[in-house]
Amino acid sequence: MDLARPCWPALVVTTALTLVCAVAAWAAAGAAGAELTRGPTRAELHTAAKREVAERWRAWPAGSIFPARLPYSAEQGGREHATRIGISPRTDCAASVDAGASGALRAAGCRAVLRATYIDELRGVLVTVGVVALPDELAAARAKAAFPAGGAPVPGLRPLAFPGTVSHRFTPPVRQAASVRQAGPYVVLTTAGQVDGRPARAVADQRPAIFAFAAEISERILVSLTTPRVPDCASKEWRC
Repeated sequence: MDLARPCWPALVVTTALTLVCAVAAWAAAGAAGAELTRGPTRAELHTAAKREVAERWRAWPAGSIFPARLPYSAEQGGREHATRIGISPRTDCAASVDAGASGALRAAGCRAVLRATYIDELRGVLVTVGVVALPDELAAARAKAAFPAGGAPVPGLRPLAFPGTVSHRFTPPVRQAASVRQAGPYVVLTTAGQVDGRPARAVADQRPAIFAFAAEISERILVSLTTPRVPDCASKEWRC
């Protein structure tokens, strides 16, 4: 017998073990209860906000993504507004861009391309804006690289024409300028041309300034889509 180790009666040992188990169970139940009733952590709120941004292309009404009117800086100074002519019901990636860029969108995991066409306040320039929804920011950066950064319209977004409107002649040969912007999981493209339907090759005097507003309205759309809203658990709008 080990004289340095006391020999506890069996009843005492059993009672002690029962007490330990009861305390452990109470502690576990308390921890589980605290986990179920605690509020979300800052990291969880950040993750939820990123997820909400990534789903806006699908969750938001089309009119929220493409407002009926968008302000921009006029060429001569002051403010003007671009007016929306229409929104495409189609969202397929390949049909929305030139063949030279469709493969890159497919490789990047393109989820959808949303398109709408606007006309400037002077009603001389048409611009189609395309929102490309990608799985994440890295995929969006890859997709952006497929489009010219210097304003060349090809390969790029295909113009969106609406029969019976001033945009009915807005076809691919009419494109004279383009832009590309990226933030978060979105790439926003524009393609612009003149209302009279003149092909770009027939325009002797190129005036890039008249198309500058296209990039500005696309930036407004991009900022609206990608500005995160951290959930407010005290608001009825959120369920935390």
